[in-house]
Amino acid sequence: MGYYASMAGLGEVLYRAFYALVGPLRGGLGVATILACSGFASVSGSSAATAAAMGRMALPEMRRYGYDPAFSGATVAAGGALGILIPPSTVFLVYAFLTTQPVGHLFLAGILPGIVLTLLLAATAYGVALWRPNSAPPAESKPWEERFRALLGAWQVPLLFVLVVGGLFWGWFSPTQAGAIGAAGSLAFAAINRRFTWASFVAATAESLRTSIMILTLIAGATLFGRFLVLTRIPFHLADWVETLPLGPESILFAIVFIFFLGGFFMDSMALVTLLVPVFFPVVQRLGFDPIWFGVLVVLTAEMGVITPPVGVNVYVVKAMLPDVSLEAIFRWVMLFLIPLFALVGLLFLFPQLALWLPGTLGR
Repeated sequence: MGYYASMAGLGEVLYRAFYALVGPLRGGLGVATILACSGFASVSGSSAATAAAMGRMALPEMRRYGYDPAFSGATVAAGGALGILIPPSTVFLVYAFLTTQPVGHLFLAGILPGIVLTLLLAATAYGVALWRPNSAPPAESKPWEERFRALLGAWQVPLLFVLVVGGLFWGWFSPTQAGAIGAAGSLAFAAINRRFTWASFVAATAESLRTSIMILTLIAGATLFGRFLVLTRIPFHLADWVETLPLGPESILFAIVFIFFLGGFFMDSMALVTLLVPVFFPVVQRLGFDPIWFGVLVVLTAEMGVITPPVGVNVYVVKAMLPDVSLEAIFRWVMLFLIPLFALVGLLFLFPQLALWLPGTLGR
């Protein structure tokens, strides 16, 4: 669905809509990029795909208006990370498979944190523009009529999101069927937008197959790994050891989240989740924490890994589009965008209902 949505030009439609709306603000193109990444994440499910789709449109525009290229790259990389948190997220699907939690509840749990994180990332981009005006100047203003027209032109994205996530939540179809419906809807929009060609269809399908095979291979390996862990009883010994520590449950959970954060420096987000969740999930259950809430924390922490060195996948995706900008320069700017991610982790610890309210209200 994500690759077909990119082929259909839904990312471009979103970027033009938010560009028209907030582009005239100082740092407006950075804010528009974050908002467009959020919208595209709702039909993509992949952080790298979101960063790649948005980078192709946003980076040339920001360069044209005199943005610092390294800041532009960091903005796209950080915005692309939303693809992991905002449903339909492939990492949520893998977490659901590993822990036997309902996919629909996990998707609902990611919506409010995803919206909050979008606003925090957009506020960070705006703050950089106020702090260093030369790094993020405003674009030209557009008439309000043109802005509304651009926003209305993005109707396909919310329709596809409601069809897939809403249909999954209301029980119209299973997660697998939801993916098929979303892929078919994306192909239909590609035909409506006159973007459907045989060459683009074959290329998008090939990329989808590569990604699917990668995820299925990881799941197969994680399943074997989990079975061997059960045989060795390591998770149970670990849980027993953790319960004897002179720490409260919250402190222990914070330590587990910190281990996920450190793992993100060295592993891809999908590999991180498939490797560590089977080890720590039994511990979290023994401590009495909600598995849906923990899933959001895990996915959010894995999200940090796609922008942190040395294995920040999104930064490498962006670097390929900015051959004249050093990798170190992009990583320096992207560190600023870790602040809203840490802030959201803190908010989730303080207010678990931020993740649990929607599943508890609508998931009954």
